[in-house]
Amino acid sequence: MADDTPKQRESFSLTPVMHGLENMGAEFLERMEEGQLPSNSSPVEDGGNKNQVASEPGSRWRSLQLTVRARSFFREHKQLFGWILTGLLCTAYGAFLIFACLRNFQRALALLVITCVVLVFLAYDLLKRLLGPRLRRCVKFQGHSRLNLWLKRGLALAAGLGLILWLSLDTAQRPEQLVSFAGICVFLVLLFAGSKHHRAVSWRTVAWGLGLQFVLGLFVIRTEPGFVAFQWLGDQIQVFLSYTEAGSSFVFGEALVKDVFAFQVLPIIVFFSCVMSVLYYVGLMQWVILKIAWLMQVTMGTSATETLSVAGNIFVSQTEAPLLIRPYLADMTLSEVHVVMTGGYATIAGSLLGAYISFGIDAASLIAASVMAAPCALALSKLVYPEVEESKFRSEEGVKLTYGDARNLVEAASSGAAISVKVVANIAANLIAILAVLAFINAALSWLGDMVDIQGLSFQLICSYILRPVAFLMGVAWEDCPVVAELLGVKLFLNEFVAYQELSQYKQRRLAGAEEWIGDQKQWISVRAEVLTTYALCGFSNLSSIGIMLGGLGSLVPQRRSDFSQIVLRALITGGFVSLVNACVAGILYVPRGLEVDCVSLLNETLSSSSFEVYQCCGQVFQGTSLEFGPEALENCCRFYNRTICT
Repeated sequence: MADDTPKQRESFSLTPVMHGLENMGAEFLERMEEGQLPSNSSPVEDGGNKNQVASEPGSRWRSLQLTVRARSFFREHKQLFGWILTGLLCTAYGAFLIFACLRNFQRALALLVITCVVLVFLAYDLLKRLLGPRLRRCVKFQGHSRLNLWLKRGLALAAGLGLILWLSLDTAQRPEQLVSFAGICVFLVLLFAGSKHHRAVSWRTVAWGLGLQFVLGLFVIRTEPGFVAFQWLGDQIQVFLSYTEAGSSFVFGEALVKDVFAFQVLPIIVFFSCVMSVLYYVGLMQWVILKIAWLMQVTMGTSATETLSVAGNIFVSQTEAPLLIRPYLADMTLSEVHVVMTGGYATIAGSLLGAYISFGIDAASLIAASVMAAPCALALSKLVYPEVEESKFRSEEGVKLTYGDARNLVEAASSGAAISVKVVANIAANLIAILAVLAFINAALSWLGDMVDIQGLSFQLICSYILRPVAFLMGVAWEDCPVVAELLGVKLFLNEFVAYQELSQYKQRRLAGAEEWIGDQKQWISVRAEVLTTYALCGFSNLSSIGIMLGGLGSLVPQRRSDFSQIVLRALITGGFVSLVNACVAGILYVPRGLEVDCVSLLNETLSSSSFEVYQCCGQVFQGTSLEFGPEALENCCRFYNRTICT
């Protein structure tokens, strides 16, 4: 009968089951820390068991107590141990840096510069926390508003006179720079004529934005440290992007990666998106964005949310940057929303930056264009749509950037790669559709042109005539204007991806030393025109981006869709002008760089292939401008180029 009696089931708590499997040992230790010793509540089946438990040695309990005490000690001194670990890591890094500099200072120079920049920002943050309020009280001109006003006017006058003096001296050798300066003036006048509120324009914001853009361009294009730094950064990005081949070759095979465009370029977007997601997870991108936004907000007097969005557009796309300020979009003014849209149209995404670099586009010019576009976008947006409402986000206090939804580093990398799949599919689909539609339009235009004896009528030809004055105002030489105008039209009516791809083809033909003209078709453009076109194409300001912008912002704040639709076209036009002004600034500052080629020694050697340097030197041979060239030079040139002198 005893065997037939059902045994009483042991009771258990549902709390561990509700919260998932838990570490029962950890719960046991936590109860001991709270002073709750466990009791033996199990039924005693054998009378001798109680005496046996009582007679067990207390070593096990003492070891558990030591474990509890050690755990409590580490909890109480967690911050101290964190500082010790940080100190050890910093000491190890410092020792590594010193050793690397001693081994080869030139090789370790880049790491040293990056370390110094990080230390400067960390020191600034520390001083801001310790001495910020005291320093702000010291620099305020309390009771001297008139003195402050005259000081600002004096600085503005000095800056204007300095710019005029610099232009008069610098353009004496290169008059084409004055054309770019005139282009900036014309574009600003056109934007002011279309301003929403002419009398509300904050000229401080406009002047500081254009000034920051000019200073950044001066540092990158003219100064040797800036030029070398951005060239080095571009080279490192190219090396970094080359690692994409390891993954794409494994998935698609080396033959496809080398020969097929889609397998060459699109995997770079996946890789770059993965890296950007990881950088956002660790907080590095937020830190950089905050520093850039602080500089623009302090100088230009813009609100925190709009400045953060524009700063984020340097690294992410037009739909991702608003996510940084998603909680504040509902309360932003129309002028601030216009800035958000303009910043998206005036810049490109970091993932696409890698794709354009893989085309062969100059990496330093692309990076500089993205950075210079940020303050210019703020300035021109406030010129076209000035602030007439009261913003709730004048101070950066209370405005925080999100770190994403990833819970660990691996999830961040995986989610970044997964998100990029949609981007890659979108690019591939758009390229197929756009190029197919363009071919159809060109065929239709050619058919219509043949009816009235106009040969070769195409969409590119129409753009080359309509936008030729715009290309000339950028500072492009007149003979290169048709090609540049054609690329501007492709960017505006199709997208910048196709335009950059066509620009890369012109650049490749120039580097290969192809003939400049074949019939009446120009095969390549000058280096100056290439650089200016790179700046002018750097932005999402094309008609297809209107739907992308409205869809992205509308999904974040559905109740403001009517506001977005009201200003999206104005923001698109402003974003296009930002890219043009960017190109004009580059046109003012651009100077030819590179070593002069010794044509005599180059052409007197046996050449296996042509190049741009060979083409330039052969031009001197065919023109007979120098008597130093021998018959070997003429023979080398005649192997690559067909001239009457060769017969």
